[in-house]
Amino acid sequence: MIYVVDDDASVREALSLLLATYGKEVTAFSDAAHLLAHLDKAKPGVIILDLRMPATSGLQLLKKLSEMDIDWPAIMITGHGDIEACRRAFKAGVMDFLVKPVDEHVLIDAITSCEAKLSELMAQHETGKLLEQLTSREREVIDLVTKGFGSKEIAAALGVSIRTVDSHRANIALKLGTPAVAEQTRIWLALNR
Repeated sequence: MIYVVDDDASVREALSLLLATYGKEVTAFSDAAHLLAHLDKAKPGVIILDLRMPATSGLQLLKKLSEMDIDWPAIMITGHGDIEACRRAFKAGVMDFLVKPVDEHVLIDAITSCEAKLSELMAQHETGKLLEQLTSREREVIDLVTKGFGSKEIAAALGVSIRTVDSHRANIALKLGTPAVAEQTRIWLALNR
C-alpha cells in the first residue's frame, strides 16, 4: 500500500496514476488530517508526502506519526527543496527526499527501498508478537539456549530439574513455531538486536 499526502490535487492524481501502472495500490489524501483520520483502518505501507502543506507540514506529520509509534517508511517530495529542508527531512526519518517534478524511475527505486524496509519492520513486529507469548521463565531458558547451554546446564543455572527445562523448551518450540535451535536463536536475536 502506498499513501500519498499532498495538498495539490494534480500531484495526487499524477502519482496515483503513475503508481497504478506499476501495480501499486494507492490511497491519496489532501492533507495530514485526512491520513491521520484514516490510520485506524489503514494497513502498513509506504508514505509519500509533500514537505509544504497548509495546516500540517510533511515534517509535522512525520513527527505525529512517530509519536503514534507508526514507523512506516516515508519519501518526502517537494517543489521547494534546499539543503536545510533535506537535512530536517532525513533527521525526521524519511528514507528519500525528492524534488518535484519527480523522476519516475527515481521514485520507483525509492519506493522499492521503502517496501524492503517495510517488510523488515513487519518481520520484526511479527517476531515481537511471537516472543510476547513466552513466559518470563521461558525467556530465561531461550536466552541460555541461544548462549549455547544444554538442558543440564540450564537446569543447574536456574535451579530446576532437567525435565522442567525440557518442558520449557518444548513450549518455546511450540510458541515460536520451530523446534530448531538455530531458528529459535535467530528469532531471539532479531528481537534483542
